[in-house]
Amino acid sequence: MTMSIRIEAALEGAVLRASAGQAPPLLAQSLRYALFPGGARLRPQLCLAVAKACGDDHPALADAAAAAVEMLHCASLVHDDLPCFDDAPVRRGKPSVHMVYGQPLAVLCGDALIVMAFDALARAGAMAPSRLAPLVSTIVLGVGLPGGAVAGQAWESEPDPQVEPYHAAKTGALFVAALMAGAIASGADPLPWRRLGETLGAAYQVADDLLDAFSDQDECDKPIGRDAALKRPSMVARLGVKGAHDRLQSLIGEAVAAIPPCEGEQTLRELVRIQATRLVPKQLALSAA
Repeated sequence: MTMSIRIEAALEGAVLRASAGQAPPLLAQSLRYALFPGGARLRPQLCLAVAKACGDDHPALADAAAAAVEMLHCASLVHDDLPCFDDAPVRRGKPSVHMVYGQPLAVLCGDALIVMAFDALARAGAMAPSRLAPLVSTIVLGVGLPGGAVAGQAWESEPDPQVEPYHAAKTGALFVAALMAGAIASGADPLPWRRLGETLGAAYQVADDLLDAFSDQDECDKPIGRDAALKRPSMVARLGVKGAHDRLQSLIGEAVAAIPPCEGEQTLRELVRIQATRLVPKQLALSAA
């Protein structure tokens, strides 16, 4: 079974459980709308890739970890798009959740996805209780305080935030959690995977800054120009387009070098390189060719 099939099946199962019985129909519909069709599913793919590299001796737990990471990521997107934050009308090439279901249901949809993530972990973790606590703690650090995605969102409300801690929390922390969770789900030491998560998260955020500043709307499946409009710190504002592009290439190299020795090392290198190619905005890739 491919990683993509495993991820989609785990997400579908979570939605079916949450939508059963007397669940409010519109809220249940919004959950499915927020999760499907997905984007690249990069974080859960990385989670499963690490799990496989570490033996994948408990696939159900690895699948739950991957699904939990994706549900938490999607929850952050639903909340991030709200008028009180980015006020983004489009996400993944279609109207954002609050544009279709309204702001109250969008808030509840994001909240429900967070709860669903930890429900998935609890259900699968019952069969491997010794791994459940470190798995939950790792993912909590990736999304909560002091340095997870919630903190990253909160930095946008602070005066003059520094770009590195802002990006590390907003984007990097969940990459770190995804990779470390894959190791924990397979009973391996998660610490060797931290550096790979940090560099991949940093690369992804620099690429996102470049897309926001440099791409045209046809290339991007969400509104562009938001960093400048909302006066948010970005690597493009700090380094310029060429400097940010050079930084992205450097981070991609660091990420490949950070893959620890393991059985699936070559597969992981290929996955990182494939995703790295996707990160570079098309116009920059063409100009560099």
